Amino acid sequence: MALRQADGGPAAAQRSSLAPSPGLADIERLAAATADAGVRVEVRRSGEERPVPADIGLSAYRIVQEALTNVVRHADTGHCRVAIGFEREELCVEVVDDGPGAAAGAPAGHGFGIVGMRERVGLLRGHLSAGPRPGGGFRVAARLPLPAPVAAAVEGR
Repeated sequence: MALRQADGGPAAAQRSSLAPSPGLADIERLAAATADAGVRVEVRRSGEERPVPADIGLSAYRIVQEALTNVVRHADTGHCRVAIGFEREELCVEVVDDGPGAAAGAPAGHGFGIVGMRERVGLLRGHLSAGPRPGGGFRVAARLPLPAPVAAAVEGR
């Protein structure tokens, strides 16, 4: 008996497992997809960009992805900001919106988005803060430790 390929059978699963994991280079694509959902995303980058380990890049991407999903679902705003900062010893990721958020008395979400972000950051020995901003809106900020840069050895003669 043959399996149909059009229904997402084993061949489709194999193709998707071979796709590269998303990372920092994919943040603009994620911002564009969020704009298609009705929220314009301003992406800011600071510091000296450099390659980061795949697990850190993937985690940063997933944190931004989940935070943007929360903005679309809960913030009731048409704009937010994503900041990616390369510091000497850590990668900083921040997603900020200025929306009023869920209406008072509305039932809390049943997802695990912030819990998942916290666990992901904890596995990398980083720090996550997430919560309402004093002037309104919501902020998610993650600090992910970066390995020390490897200096290229200069061979003397």
